[in-house]
Amino acid sequence: MFRSIRRALISVSNKSGLLELAQILAQRGVEIISTGGTAKMLREAGLAVIEISDWTGFPEMLDGRVKTLHPKVHGGLLGRRELPEHQKAMDEYSIYPIDLVVVNLYPFEAVASNPDSAWSELIENIDIGGPSMLRSAAKNHESVVVLSDPGQYAFFQEGFQSDGGTELPLRQKLALEAYQRTAAYDCMIAKTLGERLAVPGEETFPDRLTMTYTKVKNLRYGENPQQKAAFYRETIPTEGTASWGEVLHGKELSYNNLLDLDAAIEIVRPLQEPGACVVKHNNPCGVACADSLERAFQLAYDSDPISAFGGIIGLNRVVDLATATRMTEPNRFFECIIAEDFTPEAIALLTTRPTWKNSVRLVKTGKLPPHGPIQDFRKLNGGLLLQNADQVRDDFAEAKLVTTTAVPEGKMADLRLAWHVVRFVKSNAIVLAKDGMILGVGAGQMSRVDSMRIALEKAGAKSRGAVLASDAFFPFRDNVDLAAAAGIVAMIQPGGSVRDRESIEACDHNRIAMLFTGVRHFRH
Repeated sequence: MFRSIRRALISVSNKSGLLELAQILAQRGVEIISTGGTAKMLREAGLAVIEISDWTGFPEMLDGRVKTLHPKVHGGLLGRRELPEHQKAMDEYSIYPIDLVVVNLYPFEAVASNPDSAWSELIENIDIGGPSMLRSAAKNHESVVVLSDPGQYAFFQEGFQSDGGTELPLRQKLALEAYQRTAAYDCMIAKTLGERLAVPGEETFPDRLTMTYTKVKNLRYGENPQQKAAFYRETIPTEGTASWGEVLHGKELSYNNLLDLDAAIEIVRPLQEPGACVVKHNNPCGVACADSLERAFQLAYDSDPISAFGGIIGLNRVVDLATATRMTEPNRFFECIIAEDFTPEAIALLTTRPTWKNSVRLVKTGKLPPHGPIQDFRKLNGGLLLQNADQVRDDFAEAKLVTTTAVPEGKMADLRLAWHVVRFVKSNAIVLAKDGMILGVGAGQMSRVDSMRIALEKAGAKSRGAVLASDAFFPFRDNVDLAAAAGIVAMIQPGGSVRDRESIEACDHNRIAMLFTGVRHFRH
């Protein structure tokens, strides 16, 4: 169903591209009604504009809070042209149809992105008239066109210039986008005000959960080629994250790349020393700290060189030429590298090596603030799980020695590293560490003893003198017996099993120190 456009109402906060649109409308003889600063800009450009107050016969008032909330505006938008009773009422009260609405909303998003913005500034940037006009126009899309974003102007103009109106499918599409935009806007307001009103220390899970994410792009596919996928991110930027990282080089990031990049940067974020990790299938296969990034990378790679091939590298410092040189040694290849930044020399090397230049992706996060995600979401079929994130906390400081055997000198740092890394390994999780690096990881097994065997097998002879972390308690002493046979000298685990005493006695029998933290780190 074709509809011509004779009258437009324009009231925008973001004026990008507006003048060209208004000029095209004016050339077609469209009558333009406008408000405040928008009307001033159009008039200064030489266009004929009817002020909203002249249209309604009612002045703008209350610092502009009330200007479009009027029957002559909403009647003109909502009146159904095909219903005689609607037309009769509009004629009786001198309400004229409005065929096009061009509205975008107050910049609440930009204000909310600034943590220092005052409460009063947030409130004043909550748009009332704008969403109301968008919703009215979208509801009556049988007759009204609604443009809610400057990105829509170009394709609208192309069609309008050729025929002076629009077809129903386009109006339906634009109406849907308007509702999506107003819904996201309201969600952003609810989320921001909820965060500002939250009482520190109190856990708040709202009765109605509001979230807003903006699509970045469609992905080639999901976890597997038969799955379609897209990437969305939070509307308000979260600095120093994979989601907001800048791709400096390489092919388009895949669904699996994004998952692994997120895991990699969160693993190295809290490390105080230069740190590196290698992630494969969302599990760390190597993590290390050292006095230089080059050394940290080499140790992380040496944790499990076979698994490292084709993996994702995470680094918590700027990648320099020395580190890049290590990464590009023969027979080494990585899908993606994510770091605070890369020196020009490092970028040149990483992007010109013949077997890398068309494949490796380089992602820059900028400075890594000492924070992780505040909440975790997991989608169920027909539902959603929400929990506080398993934040980095110094539960290691609360660890208690439960054996008569003391922790050997120099092993506390390795225990701390193993306890940090085990948080990022899929349960059941076992992590071995020695000399500032991870030696073996057992992940995702149904039996903890199987995870133990895998971790010990990965470490091989290097396990002698190493330490071990377990994300949950040992249900039986068989875990300790396997570790003892491999030469483990200290362990850290939550404790809490009915058979804890058996594990403690087994440790003392084998002269192994064991710490209990009282904190579990399951990762499903």
